Amino acid sequence: MRLFIRNMVSLRCKMMVKYELDKLELKYTIVELGEVHIVGNMSPEKLSQFKLALIEMGLDLIDDKKTQLVEKIKNVVIEMIHYAEELPRTNFSDYLSEKLNMDYTYMSNVFSQTKGITIEQYIMVHRIEKVKELLIYDELTIKEIAYKMNYSGTSHLSNQFKKVTGITPSFFKAMKTFRRTGLEEL
Repeated sequence: MRLFIRNMVSLRCKMMVKYELDKLELKYTIVELGEVHIVGNMSPEKLSQFKLALIEMGLDLIDDKKTQLVEKIKNVVIEMIHYAEELPRTNFSDYLSEKLNMDYTYMSNVFSQTKGITIEQYIMVHRIEKVKELLIYDELTIKEIAYKMNYSGTSHLSNQFKKVTGITPSFFKAMKTFRRTGLEEL
C-alpha cells in the first residue's frame, strides 16, 4: 500500500513518520520524502490513527492524483537542491522527466494549475534558499556558490537572488540576523 504525504520535506520528517509507523506496529518497506510503502493493507482504525499523528506533525495524507504528482515534483526538487552532493549538470526539466518518468509538459501544467507558480519558479526559490544556507555557513565565496548551484556566473546568481529576496547576496551575508524560510513553507 502506497501513501503520499504532504509537507514531508526533510530527513527529520522521515524520522518522525518512521517513529509513528513503528509505534502503530505497521510494517513498511520505503519511507521517502512524501511517500511511504506499507506492507499489506492498513485497517481503517490504524489509518485513522496514522492520519491524526501526521496532522499533529504538520503533515497530511494526499488522496488526489494531481496533488500527489505535485508533491512528488516538490520532493524531487527538494532532494535535488538540498540533499544531493551536487546539482545535476543537465536541464532541470530533463532531470525531473527522467526521475519521475513522465512528460515534463504534463508535469509543468499540473504543477502550475495546482500551485499557482511554475516549476521553474519553485526551483528558483529553492536554489536561492540553498544559496542563503551556503552564505550563512561562510565556507564558500559567492563565485564558488554560483558554480556549486549551477549558475552561469556570479552576476546571474546575484540577479536571481535580488529578484527573489530584494537584496544582494553580499548584503545578505553582511546582515546580523539571517532570514531563512522553512522548506515546507516554500
